[in-house]
Amino acid sequence: MWRKIQLKTRLFAILTGLVLISFIGGTVMVWYTYRIERLLSNVIDKHLAAFESAEALETALVNQKGFVSYYLMDHNPDWLRQLGEYRQIFKERLLEAKQNSDESSQNEILARIEHEYNQYIASKDRVIDFYKASRTAEGATLHVKVRSSFFTILDLCNKYKSLHKQQILKTREVSHTHALQLRIIAALAAGASALLALGLAIFLFNQILDPVHRLAMEAERHPGKKRTENDISALHRSVRGLLEDVDTTRHELEKSREHLLQSEKLALVGKLAAGMAHSIRNPFTSVKMRLFSLSRAMELTETQREDLSVISEEIRHIDTIVQNFLEFSRPPRLQIQRISPSIVVNQALQLLVHRLKSYAVEVTVKRQELLPEILIDPEQLKEVFVNLIVNACEAMEHGGEIVITENVTTVSGLGKSAIIEVIDNGPGIPETLRDKVFQPFFTTKDEGTGLGLAIAARIIEEHQGRIEVVSPKDRGTTFSMVLPLEDRVS
Repeated sequence: MWRKIQLKTRLFAILTGLVLISFIGGTVMVWYTYRIERLLSNVIDKHLAAFESAEALETALVNQKGFVSYYLMDHNPDWLRQLGEYRQIFKERLLEAKQNSDESSQNEILARIEHEYNQYIASKDRVIDFYKASRTAEGATLHVKVRSSFFTILDLCNKYKSLHKQQILKTREVSHTHALQLRIIAALAAGASALLALGLAIFLFNQILDPVHRLAMEAERHPGKKRTENDISALHRSVRGLLEDVDTTRHELEKSREHLLQSEKLALVGKLAAGMAHSIRNPFTSVKMRLFSLSRAMELTETQREDLSVISEEIRHIDTIVQNFLEFSRPPRLQIQRISPSIVVNQALQLLVHRLKSYAVEVTVKRQELLPEILIDPEQLKEVFVNLIVNACEAMEHGGEIVITENVTTVSGLGKSAIIEVIDNGPGIPETLRDKVFQPFFTTKDEGTGLGLAIAARIIEEHQGRIEVVSPKDRGTTFSMVLPLEDRVS
């Protein structure tokens, strides 16, 4: 049941329990503190005051002893006056004791003390009267009896004081009991908090920290490398790396999808071209021969010759399209040889020297040295360079400049590779058309077949390389070809 609850809910429940126990324990401790404070205040304000009254009552009684005997010896009336003062003090202390008493047992003792004291005073006054009347013998006899009353009152005062002492001791026991209960509650709360904290630590380790550690170890991109960061930072770094890999993989998948779609189109074109090529070329060959015979055998006017020329040119254009179909559907096998791609670039430029002049285009080759020799088909690769250079010339209607750069660098997925870029300063390719330039039959020319760049891309791919196009807005076009230097073509 516990494992079926969500991780967030379990964690919240444990934290809530820990907070509640801490809060309840703290509240109970504060409450007990106030309760003990009230208890001690009661002891101090009430029982201790009553105990002091009992002490004062006893002292006032003791202070009355001996004054009559002193009077008997010298008949000095000051002794009787002082006796009267102490009697008044005793009555005041007795009244205070009554005010501080709130229990029946205490009131009963105080009533007995008051009764015995009144009788004691009356008897003592009779003794004084006997002594004043010079009836010393009678006064002495009564004086002995009065002394016993004095000790009776003194015993009652001690009993009254003992009652308050017992009350203070009882309050002390209650305070000790409350303190013990408070310690037990505090210990239970501390124990429960410790158990919950231990449970929370185990829960965090088993449900969060340990899985995070394992996930960080599994997601580590360099398993053998010692990590100096914590698991969260390592996991964050690994996840970021995985996201970057996902983006790269997604990009590669998109390119693979495009290549797959292009391959499907190429397969369809191949089937179409294979079925139609011969059926179309044979009749057009016969038409071309008959037109040639007519042009030689007949006397034609200038207009008729011009019409025949246009017809022948259109037939030649159709024948070129059919030829491209054939090349696309049945590409020749690569005639591999070890040669530097730089030499192939030079051959292509030599082949196009007159056409470049006719287009008023100037070509600059930037290389530090010839590229390393690799296994390539120089004729097909030359066809790629020718196609790219001619396309660049046709894009620059009023002449321009083409820069060909050659470099060697390391490319992801291909290793050490030769990079050849054909850069023109023409109008560039619109962004909406940039992803379509390598698709078969896509062309912006009035008389183009749309197969030139598709054939170029296929030739580069057969050499285990890749070709890309970059065309910033109004800043020309760059075709970049990557050819691996390792022997991958067979």
